[in-house]
Amino acid sequence: MGSFFLTMILILAIAIVFDISEKIDDFQNGATMNEIVFDYYINFIAFYGNLFSALILFISTIWFTSRIASNTEVVAILTSGTSFNRLLRPYFIGATIICILSLTLNHLLVPQTNIKRIAFEEKYITGVNRPINQKVHRQVLPGHYVYFETFSGLRQSGYQFTYETFDDHRLISKLSADFVRLDTATGAWRLDNYRLRTVDSLGNEFIATGRRLDTVLQFTSEQIAPKLSSIATMNSAELSAFIAQEEITGNENIASYQMEMQRRSSYPLSSYVFVLLAVSLASQKKRGGLGINIAIGLVICAIYVFAMQISQTFATTGVLSSDKWLGKTLMWIHIQPAEFAIWLPNLLFAIIAVWRYNKAPK
Repeated sequence: MGSFFLTMILILAIAIVFDISEKIDDFQNGATMNEIVFDYYINFIAFYGNLFSALILFISTIWFTSRIASNTEVVAILTSGTSFNRLLRPYFIGATIICILSLTLNHLLVPQTNIKRIAFEEKYITGVNRPINQKVHRQVLPGHYVYFETFSGLRQSGYQFTYETFDDHRLISKLSADFVRLDTATGAWRLDNYRLRTVDSLGNEFIATGRRLDTVLQFTSEQIAPKLSSIATMNSAELSAFIAQEEITGNENIASYQMEMQRRSSYPLSSYVFVLLAVSLASQKKRGGLGINIAIGLVICAIYVFAMQISQTFATTGVLSSDKWLGKTLMWIHIQPAEFAIWLPNLLFAIIAVWRYNKAPK
């Protein structure tokens, strides 16, 4: 545990130095020292320290185990009759403590700290960057469907808009307009060149047209174009409810939300995989000593991060979609492809860890 926290302090200190050197010009845009320290870097430490806690645990475990292996302590422990499983027990106790702490932070506390960090970044560093969405189709309420040819979440406006209302597959009304913009002062939507078509219970149609119409509609701009950064500020209960709502609307970014939800559990639970792999790799005394084990650990960390990025790309680009054989298999066992993508690197590294574990005592 001491090695873990020492390693985390060193790595985060280096990360902060590099981050300051990269963003020093942005901080001169009006940010005060109080905002930089307490709004940004305190929350920066909470977010990135927790995000990479499993990898930091892996490096620190290799470092600690290599030290005792180089002093021939592991050989002495095993030759005294102590089993390799007994040797692993304190490692897994430490991994459990860190895993529980990381799970608590991920699901409850870090989303709260992200509010100030993201607000600081949007104000002084990145700005509010919300791309223009193309061909947006949402179900905002049961039987209520919204379509935009283009929609800008930043300007809260869109072109070629339609709002259709159905009652048991029967069209009740269809409102369309060339341009729509939200009036933030009143909460109403302003429609230019609108056309309203209504159908009564007898099938009679009524059409009304006009130059401008101010009306209240049953959706918000966040429902049409949610900010991806906003999900980082939701705790897991809020994110779960948000995902359920977005599944109804048919949001094309639903895979990103599902991956964020699974990431909050998969990263902390990978601590067990990395501890088992680290002890199995570093418990044997090597000619290169501590240096070769640290090098191996850094390479494995890089491979894990690369594998995580590849699997997420497969999920978001449709390679693991439900129309593929793997996607159909996952749906049959009630696992979404996006959820499987997050757990896939842990599964692959768990297989490697078990293989090394079986070889290590020998």
